[in-house]
Amino acid sequence: MRNPSRFWDRMAEGYSKKPVANEAAYQKKLEVTRNYFRPDMEVMEFGCGTGSTAIAHAPHVKHILATDFSSKMIGIARAKAEKAGIGNVTFSQTAIDDFTAADQTFDVVMGHSILHLVEDKEAVIAKVHKMLKPGGLFVSNTVCLGTKLWFFKYIGPIGKFFGLLPTIKVFKVEDLIDSLTRAGFAIDYQWTPDKGMSVFVVAKKAR
Repeated sequence: MRNPSRFWDRMAEGYSKKPVANEAAYQKKLEVTRNYFRPDMEVMEFGCGTGSTAIAHAPHVKHILATDFSSKMIGIARAKAEKAGIGNVTFSQTAIDDFTAADQTFDVVMGHSILHLVEDKEAVIAKVHKMLKPGGLFVSNTVCLGTKLWFFKYIGPIGKFFGLLPTIKVFKVEDLIDSLTRAGFAIDYQWTPDKGMSVFVVAKKAR
């Protein structure tokens, strides 16, 4: 797939109208995250999609910079924020691979349903670690297909070649946790809401 953003541009309108698969689990993740927030926090979210999570969290922090590499996703997110009267979220079109920020810029970085879609999750986790202030938090929810659907590592590349699927990496929950801890994070909260197919993690920058 030469331009992966085109896949998500095509998906954007339908994605924005699709209901949350597990509303109770989503609300719990929002609640857990908010328990860590303070009104003075600077937050960054990458892979923000159409902005629902950033908009939901906006009243609880100082500012959120929310990014996505799909221009259509960002356009929908901006419209949603304007309609909701949210003024402390800045939406920006950029991929996490291209995003730059000074070291120790953010109190919290969020990356939901995205780490399995990047080419190099270790590089992304390392970048997040550098962007966080000492003791800062990386909040993520990640699909871990290797836990039960390991065979997808053979199917995914075929779908990507024909433009039917984006990049999808296959790894287990324990692989993700290992990547986080090796990068210098300590796991502060971990929850698997859907029979082990994904993991919600709050990781604290420990070193």
